[in-house]
Amino acid sequence: MRDINLRYVDETYDEDGLLKTYKLKYPENFNFGYDIVDDIAEHEPDKVALVWDSQSGEEHTFTFGDIKRMSDKVANFLTSQGIGKGDVVMLILKQRYQFWFCMVALHKIGAIVAPATHMLTKHDVEYRVNAAEVKAVICTNQSNVSGSIEAAENIPSLKVRALVGETRDGWI
Repeated sequence: MRDINLRYVDETYDEDGLLKTYKLKYPENFNFGYDIVDDIAEHEPDKVALVWDSQSGEEHTFTFGDIKRMSDKVANFLTSQGIGKGDVVMLILKQRYQFWFCMVALHKIGAIVAPATHMLTKHDVEYRVNAAEVKAVICTNQSNVSGSIEAAENIPSLKVRALVGETRDGWI
């Protein structure tokens, strides 16, 4: 184990081994996606990062190498769609494993994550998108939340609509 955490924290312990003090230390340009996830992927690409199980019995195991590769793809996709540092991206991915690829990707590009429930109504979408000036939504079609987004009106900040798990007109 490389004790990557020790780069970012100074700790002292008492004689019983209990944490006594700690101080966070990190560079101004710290980026969780690059400085933690990608660092682990570079040194231990086959280390398990995520085991995902669905209620239907589907299972996927992802390594840090997988998370790096997939988050890089999502980051490249988002930047190609004009999403960048400071932009708000709403994730409505229920319990899909793609949530984690998106989270790391959004860290990498400096975008702001706005996680949301799959139970949003048209009114909820309009309110949240406008209040947070959401520029992109990445969602699942479970519970037809994409239908609520399609029905929403007067949401001028929303430029990108991406659907995970299926294709549909008007969605990427």
